[in-house]
Amino acid sequence: MVFTMWLRPLILASVFVWAVATPSPQGCDFSHGRWIIDEASLHPLYDASRDCPFIGFDCSRYARPDKDYLKYRWMPSGCDLPRFDGKKFLERSIGKKIMFVGDSISNNMWQSLTCLLHIAVPNSNYTLTSQTQELLVFSVPEYKASIMWLKNGFLVDLVHDKERGRILKLDSISSGDQWKEVDVLIFNTYHWWTHTGQSQGWDYFQVGNELRKEMDHMEAFKIGLSTWAKWVDSNIDPSKTRVLFQGIAASHVDKKGCLRQTQPDEGPMPPYPGADIVKSVISNMAKPAELLDITLLTQLRRDGHPSIYTRRGTSFDDCSHWCLAGVPDAWNEILYAVLFGNY
Repeated sequence: MVFTMWLRPLILASVFVWAVATPSPQGCDFSHGRWIIDEASLHPLYDASRDCPFIGFDCSRYARPDKDYLKYRWMPSGCDLPRFDGKKFLERSIGKKIMFVGDSISNNMWQSLTCLLHIAVPNSNYTLTSQTQELLVFSVPEYKASIMWLKNGFLVDLVHDKERGRILKLDSISSGDQWKEVDVLIFNTYHWWTHTGQSQGWDYFQVGNELRKEMDHMEAFKIGLSTWAKWVDSNIDPSKTRVLFQGIAASHVDKKGCLRQTQPDEGPMPPYPGADIVKSVISNMAKPAELLDITLLTQLRRDGHPSIYTRRGTSFDDCSHWCLAGVPDAWNEILYAVLFGNY
């Protein structure tokens, strides 16, 4: 249960209200660019320990000694990325429900957004609720806005069978009712599809009535993601709900790792496994989701991971998740620009 490691104690309450989302901007590609030191000293956008003690992924809290990783901002090649305006975000989200659906990388982005919104209106009451083991809700009652994270590592069904163990049903989604009647949906999945050995999250794949012990993981990922895409096309009305897909965030689980990395890498970068699958599946949707393509900007930030600066300390070198403040704040700056046309 990854998210429990990162979250502080939760305050109970919540608000749910319905509204319609805003149209999408066109013409600005945020996916290509470079990381630059913010000479205006606007980054980091917050001090997690001081401003948002309720979030995790705070590497400074766990004694990360260097600070330069906090000072970078993402500069797209073809346009400028506006500074995140949390108050304006809330004003444009009055009465709305925004839901992140995905794994702990999705949770990373959700936590960043909750902090960015909180520091924008620090005197407004907020509630942070663990409604179920899988559903977390950050609410700002003054704006009747709810920002939710629903844990779902694969988007397709993972079922437990007494005889065979964990079966990942690549062509089945039975939990989709939880995704309905939401104004903005931000999906993600990828992190767990790449695991092998003891860290693998399933024992068998299933497609139709066929059980398979072995399958190429990227092939399975494509089938599962296509099932999600078909579900969205069949069940979500784009005139009522905005659908986005949080692209693949690169991990740096390789020989170089991320420990003691203090600066962004320089490009160009090779194609990242699975990124082409995401683009292909989304482009073939009848009602394509909007892709938040964060793959390149994360490939360049080997220095942005927690590494050993977590509760687990030196027992685990975390090169998959991201420090807060840090790289996920740029994801939310892109989200802000895409949702509200601020570019």
